[in-house]
Formats: sequence, C-alpha cells, structure tokens
Amino acid sequence: MECSSVIGPKTAGVSADPEVQAAVGVPMHFYGRRKGSSPAVGGAAASAAVPTLRPKPAILLFNPWATRTGRVPNSLLHIAAALGDGYDVELVDGNLEPDPWVVIERLLASGRFGFFGCTVMPGPQLRQAVPITRQVSEHFPLVVTIWGGYFPSNHPQAVLQSGWVDYVVQSAGEGSLPALLAALCAGRSPDQIPGLIFQRSGEVVRTGKAPLPNLDSQPSLPLKLLARRHPIKRYLPRTFLGRRTHAMHTSMGCPFMCAFCAVVPLYQGRWVARSAELVADDVLQMRDMHGVDAIEFTDNNFFVAEKRVRAFAERMRGQGVTWWGEGRIDTLDRYSDETLSLMREAGCRMIFFGAESGDDEVLAMVDKGGRQSGEQILRFAARLLSFGIIPEYSFVLGFPRPTEAEVWAQIHRDISFIRRLKDQSPATEIILYIYSPVPTEGSTLQQHSQAAGFRFPSTLEEWVSPSWESFDLHRNPLTPWLTTAMVRHIHDFETVINARYPTRTDFTLGEWGRRMMQLASLPRYWSGLYRRPLELKALQRLRRYTRPEVEGFYAEAN
Repeated sequence: MECSSVIGPKTAGVSADPEVQAAVGVPMHFYGRRKGSSPAVGGAAASAAVPTLRPKPAILLFNPWATRTGRVPNSLLHIAAALGDGYDVELVDGNLEPDPWVVIERLLASGRFGFFGCTVMPGPQLRQAVPITRQVSEHFPLVVTIWGGYFPSNHPQAVLQSGWVDYVVQSAGEGSLPALLAALCAGRSPDQIPGLIFQRSGEVVRTGKAPLPNLDSQPSLPLKLLARRHPIKRYLPRTFLGRRTHAMHTSMGCPFMCAFCAVVPLYQGRWVARSAELVADDVLQMRDMHGVDAIEFTDNNFFVAEKRVRAFAERMRGQGVTWWGEGRIDTLDRYSDETLSLMREAGCRMIFFGAESGDDEVLAMVDKGGRQSGEQILRFAARLLSFGIIPEYSFVLGFPRPTEAEVWAQIHRDISFIRRLKDQSPATEIILYIYSPVPTEGSTLQQHSQAAGFRFPSTLEEWVSPSWESFDLHRNPLTPWLTTAMVRHIHDFETVINARYPTRTDFTLGEWGRRMMQLASLPRYWSGLYRRPLELKALQRLRRYTRPEVEGFYAEAN
C-alpha cells in the first residue's frame, strides 16, 4: 500500500520547521497542523502535491505499564494481526521496558513511522500513556496519535481535548484502525469509518459503533512482534495455575447490561466469540511451541454459551493445561452437572464471578440482569466447589443510597453476607471493590451518582493524579456519598478477611505463612472488631502478600 496526501513515514520524526519539511518532501498542506487541531483530510487540502511513491505506512503500537510481570498484550496483537502484511508494525511493551520512552523516541526519530497507537485501560496504564503520548505529540507533531481501549472509549472528551491524541478507536479496532490508516494515507475523510471519535473545529465527531469482527476468520496473533525485543517466555509467567501461564482473549463484549460495568458503553450487549475448536487449537499450539501449561481467559464473559464451553472442554480433556476464566453465576448455575464435571476434568481450576452483592434489591438497582440472587450466590458456591472448581467472587461495596445511614446499613449487610458465605463455603475466594461510577448513560445507577454530586475529571492531567488512579482501581472512589470512615471500614474488613482466608492464588505464602496469618486474624474476625488492623497489615507486608483486587494473580517472571 502506498501512502499519499496526508501522512507517511517521510513525515514522521521530521522537524516542525516548514523549510526542513519542504526539503524532505512533506506535503505542504500538512506541516501547518499541530496537535489539538483537526487533521487535514479530504477537500482541497487533500489535493496538494505530494511525492508519487511512498513507503508502506508504519505504526508504532505501545502497551503502557500495568503489571509487574509481562502478559501477552492481546488487544494490540489482535490489531497487528488485522493490519496484516500491508503495514509495517512495531510494538513496545511498557511492562518489560525499563524506560519505554527511550525506545519509542529512537524508533520515531528514525522517520519510519507515521502513526502511534496506544491501548489505554483506566488506572495504572494512564501513568505511562499520558506523558508518553504528550512527548510523542510535542517531539513528533506530524505523527498521527491514536488511542484505543476502555478509557478513551468511555472518556473521549478528556482525551481529545488534551490536544495530544488525534483519534480514538472505540470498541473493537480490528476493522476501524486499518480503515483509518488507509483513509489518512489516501487523503480521504474518516467520517464514514464506524468506530471512530475525533475533533473537527472544536466539535467531537462520532462515527457510530463499528461492527464486531468474525473472530474465526482472524489470523494467528503475530507473537514475533514480541520476540523482536524479548523472549516469549517473559510473557508467560509462573502463577498458581502453572509454570507458564498464557493470557488469551477469545471473545468480545458481553450480552448483559450491568449498570456498573465499563464494558457496557463499548459493546451495548453485543457478544461474539471464536469457535471452541479454534480456541483449543490456539491453546495447544501455545503448549507445543512455548511450553504453556496454564491459560488465563481474559474475556469479559468466557462462559456465555454452555455448548461452546463444553466443546472446548471435550478437546482439552487430558491435554495437561489448566485454566481460569470469568463468568456469571446465574449463567453457570444453568450448566448441567455433566458440563461442570467435564470442565474440571479438562483443567478448569477457578472461575471469577461478579457476585456484587448478596442483597437482591441492590442487584436490581445495578441492573445486574439475568436471575442472580443472594441465595443463588450461596448455593452456587457450594455446587461449584463440589466439582473441585474454586469460585472467585467479587463484591462491590459502597453503592449510592439516599442517606448516609442507609449507605452504612448496606455496607454492614454486605459484610455480613460475605461472612455468611465464608462460613458456608470457606474455599470461596473473595475480592472486594468499592463502587466507582462508569459512564453508563441513562442507567438508574448513573442517575443516582449524578444526583449525589459525582462528576468525572475533565482533563487527562486530573485523571493521572494518584487519587483518580485509585478510583479506577476501585480503591478510593471519590464519591460524595461515601465518607472517609466508610472507606476505611471497608478496607479494614478487607485486611482482616484476607488474613483470615489468604488467597490460594499467592503460591509463595506456603502453608506456614498462611497459617500464621489465619491465627493472627482470628481475634478480630471472631469479634468483628476490624478497626485499624495494623498488626495484620504489617504481617501482610512482611510476607509480601499479593492482593488480587489490585495486582491479580501473583506471578513470577520466567
């Protein structure tokens, strides 16, 4: 593919001086653009004289820091696979580079790249994504900057108004990004490409939702992009699941519309999945080529269809691979005993569920959907454990209520329910979050949040502050209906229950370390006195206890 009119590799990394640009053949209509103004596309600008031949377009993809150990950056590899051989692609992983800007600056200064793409999740990834994108914009103003992922899709106004990002690719980018690059290289307007958000003359332009791709027709992920800079084993850490754990994404979206979930605004109840046969082929290929013996399925909802899961389990039985995934309690509770038993035989060890609350009124308020109830949460934990599969339940505390007394009462009810669950099924893993609003327009929950005075930051500078990073991690919600005492009480209870029932996902604790924490926590847990458990916090720091609610599984690099 040839790049003409708007931008190409010859413009990347070139001085902002018009005379220098003219000397190297930069299109004269383009050099006047600076970040924060609209890209020059279409119309008279697109007809400016340009060199007739250009190298094929090149894009530098960046995965900002999120974890202490490397994980395969599935979202960017899916994008790279969709771009195919028609584009020159390089990938920089902030999780493995000591200073990713040094690598990015050197690559962009080569003049090889016309585009910079960055995936951005809320929370820690903003810490690298924002300053590095700003540096790209300031040092290489002719490079088109593109963001994708949950954060820019849900907060495009703050992203685009920064002046550092030219385009947001909303939802699935497998179709939108290749089309955007092709349009810009040909001098065409991107207005008709679905799945984009950008600014023109100060106004935000939204081109509508992009269709979800057919995942069965997608090519294999180009792991070679990772291997250029680091051995593949660096992306396959040891976890409680196995010696080499591979993160895989086999579906997109979720058919449910929970009001507290950041997935909903992106997919609006849509869901597509790769077939069970091809997923099994992918897993076995990673086992045979790279020694993978464990899989984290990072799908938003891996277990939507029992037929698909059963077919996958039938293929994986006896293959020596253990696995973990995310699902819904009411969905899996409809699975037959035969399917659950087959899943365990096929290597399923643990499943993450959003239990959210044991209060049926709260479940209705948050539009949980389906048929989940408090009693079902209790019953299903015991049922799943009977098959040897550990349920990992997350609960969300601190939803908005009309009065402070009602908020306190709800927190106490949720804590009592969690204790009841642990008394009945102590092997159930518990993860606690504090409710952080998401922009689910029109939901009752969002209306309650706004009525209480909650507002999101309006700039990227605000979003990268420590307090809002904690908000994104559901640790410090900054919501007006929660007092400091409420947040402290939730965190104190969390410290006590984590000591009383240490997670099985931290395999470094050992039985001695686990027993020591359990004994130390007994007085507080039995008495219900959670306030200021400083001795337990010190013990957890001493043991370097991993907190799944913040860090996920404990992982060691290979």
